[in-house]
Amino acid sequence: MNAAQKRTITRTDILPMAEYERVRKERRAEVIALKRDRRMEVGPFCTFHFECYATMWHQIHEMLRIEKGGEAQIEDELRAYNPLIPNGRELIATVMFEIEDPVRRERELRQLTGIEETCSLTIGNDKVAAVAESEVERTKEDGKTSSIHFLKFPLTDAQATAFKDPSVQAMLGFSHPNYLHLAILPPAVRKALIADLA
Repeated sequence: MNAAQKRTITRTDILPMAEYERVRKERRAEVIALKRDRRMEVGPFCTFHFECYATMWHQIHEMLRIEKGGEAQIEDELRAYNPLIPNGRELIATVMFEIEDPVRRERELRQLTGIEETCSLTIGNDKVAAVAESEVERTKEDGKTSSIHFLKFPLTDAQATAFKDPSVQAMLGFSHPNYLHLAILPPAVRKALIADLA
C-alpha cells in the first residue's frame, strides 16, 4: 500500500530521530512539492492546506524533532494528527487566516465569529458543509475566531464520484457575511485530492 492509500500512522511508521535527520532534507522537499497542489486560496487572506498521510507523517516527525519528547511524545502526536488523515470518503484541510499585521489580524478575526460553520465545498449542485474538528474550540466566547481551523468535508459515494469528474465544477468557500468568498478548485488541486477519495 502506498502513502496515498494509507489512512493511519502507527508507531512502526515513526523513524528514530537519527534516521529521520538523515532523510529529512529529501522528505521535506517531497512534502513541499506535494503540498503545492494541495493548497487553495479563498478570498484575500484564507488558505486551505489539504492534508493526507504524507503531510501528517512529516508533521509528526517535525514535532518530535522540535520538542524532543521521545517515546512519551509519540502517542500524543499520533492521537493529534491521525484524525487529520482522510479516510477515503472525506477531504480534510487545515484552514489558515493569514494576516501579518497583528492589529489588523485581531480586528479581522473578531469579525469572523463562527466562520467554520459557514464553510462548504460545492460539487456541481451539491453542497457539502464543512465539519469542524470537535476536539478543538475555534471560536472563543468573546467572538474571536482562531487563525487556524481543522475542517472535514464528508462526501457521499455520489459526491466523490462527481468530484472525480472534471466536467463537474467544484467550489470552496464561505457564506459568512464578513467573509463571503468562493473559489473554483483548479484541475491540479482536484487531481491531487482525488487520491484522498480512494
